[in-house]
Amino acid sequence: MAAKSSEWKNLKHGQQWQNTLTTYASPLLGKLSVDLITTELVYKVLQPIWHTKTETATRVRQRIETVLDWCKARGFCQGENPARLKGALGQLLPKSQKIKKVEHHPALPYQRANEFVLALRKQGGMTSLALEYMLLTACRTGEVAAARWGEVDFVTKVWTIPAERMKAGREHRVPLCTRAIEILGLLKANAQNDFVFPSHSGQKDTHMSLGSCLVAMKRMTGFEDYTPHGLRSTFRDWAAETTNFANETLELALAHTIKNKAEAAYRRQDQLEKRAKLMQQWQTYIDTKPKLASVIPLSVTQAI
Repeated sequence: MAAKSSEWKNLKHGQQWQNTLTTYASPLLGKLSVDLITTELVYKVLQPIWHTKTETATRVRQRIETVLDWCKARGFCQGENPARLKGALGQLLPKSQKIKKVEHHPALPYQRANEFVLALRKQGGMTSLALEYMLLTACRTGEVAAARWGEVDFVTKVWTIPAERMKAGREHRVPLCTRAIEILGLLKANAQNDFVFPSHSGQKDTHMSLGSCLVAMKRMTGFEDYTPHGLRSTFRDWAAETTNFANETLELALAHTIKNKAEAAYRRQDQLEKRAKLMQQWQTYIDTKPKLASVIPLSVTQAI
């Protein structure tokens, strides 16, 4: 644990490492000498949760493998790592990607974006502003909740999220539309600490709870089936279906990791100017009330 701690993004990551090994690996493997741990024993640890908690199970396996690799490097055991998936263990367990159930966050239809924002403004409060800001920036809940004033440049209208707070581990610049700047101005006037969205409890030097936005949406009549994270899909669907911006620009706006190495190599710029136009266009769409479909008179219908 001490040897790997410098690789962790934060304290929570280290706690997850410890907790998963304690919960799933230690009951069977914890009191064994590491040179006695076999593939069959690792399989017995993983098999009960491989189908029901696939994501957790894959991480437990990776962590067991890392621990045993460390032990091998220190001379405490020899031979092939029994937790290595490309070894015998991979023949006992089905491929995780074949059985893993992908859970998509329910996304607000982009056609209801104006209705949603009007409901937020009617409701009022800091959480409502946080949700609107999230929608306008297409950022993740954690990125918005932990935003700091020092990350915002009001002159260039850019919010720069540091690498340690990004899922991909890379700095992300977010161009801010006029409404996003307006929201920040409202919050700045009553700033309590370094966080843009401070804790509701009034605690110093803390930001709002990550769950507060979800709770707020669950209490909104007509929007209780959607989630804050799903607002990113709302933006993505709108941009893909109603604009001519390249897919590359949309992926940059969402700070997605590029898996294609060739494409990633060519993507050297973050297209900030293009994305600024995209986000301002997104605000314009949100602020525009959808037009009702025309109703054809009955007499005309009968004539046809």
